[in-house]
Amino acid sequence: MPPNRQALENEIAAASQRLSGWLVDSAFGKWHANGHDSERGTFFETIDITTGEATDTPIRTRVPARQIYCFSQAGKLGWNGPYREIVAHGLNWYLEHCRNADTSFVAEVATDGNHVDSDFDLYNQAFALLAFAHAGHVLAERRTDLFADAAGLLTLLRASYGHPASGFREANPDRLPLRSNPHMHMLEAALALEDVGAGNIWRDLADEIARLAMDKFIDPISGGLREFFNFDWTPFDGEQGRIMEPGHQFEWSWLLVHWGKSRNCFEALAKARRLYQIGRTYGVDPKRQVAIMTLHDDFSVFNPLARLWGQTEWLKAAIALAEISIGCERDAYLADILLATKALERYFEDVPTGLWKDKLDEMYTFKDEPAPASSLYHIVCAILELSHFCENS
Repeated sequence: MPPNRQALENEIAAASQRLSGWLVDSAFGKWHANGHDSERGTFFETIDITTGEATDTPIRTRVPARQIYCFSQAGKLGWNGPYREIVAHGLNWYLEHCRNADTSFVAEVATDGNHVDSDFDLYNQAFALLAFAHAGHVLAERRTDLFADAAGLLTLLRASYGHPASGFREANPDRLPLRSNPHMHMLEAALALEDVGAGNIWRDLADEIARLAMDKFIDPISGGLREFFNFDWTPFDGEQGRIMEPGHQFEWSWLLVHWGKSRNCFEALAKARRLYQIGRTYGVDPKRQVAIMTLHDDFSVFNPLARLWGQTEWLKAAIALAEISIGCERDAYLADILLATKALERYFEDVPTGLWKDKLDEMYTFKDEPAPASSLYHIVCAILELSHFCENS
């Protein structure tokens, strides 16, 4: 092995140990003790960085779904805390307080479980499916019921929100623009449910969404992935239709690599490489060395804010592409893995252990605000991917 590559791999292994240690020794314990009500099962929206205590702000229902995912993965990363009990208790609260009468999930609830916003959002349904997949994996005794819940939710989505061509609509009656982002998480959830043996319907859903992404979400000329669409899946009118998010170029790249590998689809792998190239070339600020928020479709910068989650998606995509690459191409992805870990770790500095900052502006200043629980999902997934990569390299 060339010495430079060996040095890179050694640095990556050290970063993986450092990040896994931070997660296991600090973050899981912090969010168990302060971000979760052990009596009721509530997962809170944020933790105040100054006091270290949970805030009493309304909870987006994607948050408990994401926290169920996070603690379902905690055992894999070596956390010795009561992750099964946390998952079970949190799942009970989520199912009791976060559903509409039709079994879809509401948008927002108060900390006492009362509905604050009962509107339908496809994004929240995608995370419900992800929670069902991972809770079902950890709670074997509830697997049959959870997989039935997942199938029932998909049946509802197809009947009430299915798009006549492919994918899903935003509302019933229709609301525009349609969005690629909820479909990205639907693909993630479908792959997770497929992996845990929940049935062929999830393989079919994954194939449908991956195809929709390659045919409609990804621009056939530039290779960049758009965010907003008209009802016929053409780019939405005006500036909104021109938006491309570097973090989502990376996140879709990661997903298309995983889907493409499982289906032997070389088109998906080629498109994943192009998405990564766009995110890396135009979406990583060369001065701050962080992934930024948004580009226009000509790849000019639209919003230079750099959020934590973008760094995790950069890391995941670099890992996925390194795994399918050889030689100099692999070396380039290895170098990017290291850069992405350094970008991510900046968000953990100068805050109480186990917490993070979320938004870095052009002036190298982090916004002073509570740590959002929703970030833990991104962090856990990225650190788990990095750990697996180091184990298998």
